[in-house]
Amino acid sequence: MCDARMWSGLTPLLGDAVDCRFVPLHEAHDRDAMRHAIATHSAPAANLVAFSLGGYLALEHALAHPGRVKSLVLIAASAKGLEADEIARRQRTMKVLASHAYGGMAPAQLREFVHPSNLDKPEVVGVIRQMALELGKELLLAQFAASTERTDLLDRLPELRCPVLLVGSEDDHKVDPADLRAMHARCPSSHLVMLRDCGHMIPPEAPFTLARALREFHGLN
Repeated sequence: MCDARMWSGLTPLLGDAVDCRFVPLHEAHDRDAMRHAIATHSAPAANLVAFSLGGYLALEHALAHPGRVKSLVLIAASAKGLEADEIARRQRTMKVLASHAYGGMAPAQLREFVHPSNLDKPEVVGVIRQMALELGKELLLAQFAASTERTDLLDRLPELRCPVLLVGSEDDHKVDPADLRAMHARCPSSHLVMLRDCGHMIPPEAPFTLARALREFHGLN
């Protein structure tokens, strides 16, 4: 559950030659609205950079509209559908959330998303907590519901004809690093960058490393 603040530490590192335009997925409360947001807010021939759920949705967009995507960067995102146990866990979480007050992301939840070495960094944890608290329970429930049923897109990756960069972390507890390697194996045009000492929240946790990977991928160095 993120807004433009997720990218606030990264975008200044990309340089003045890069025109960054944020797709406001946080304003979309169902799957069709999310797809519409990407189609509406991305350029006619876009270099898409997407994170987590946004990465899955960007992959959907690239497969559905190949002529509109010049390149694709997927960060901490899996092309696979959710396993049955993860779907059940999400359904339990939604049930609890619906019947209780929401005070943002608890410390135990933060530890699932952020690497231990980054838990004392306000530029990481502060941003994540603020987004969770301000975006609120209604959006969290809506995004849970909209993103639980996912078609497995792994076998469709060979259809991609644009350059693809996959960025993951060996220490990500939300997206299995093996998923990124499986995606790389099935996508002949892809490059794979795997980080360490970083959790799921790669943009705020590793902005300098991510900026370097993006600049190299787009030939900006």
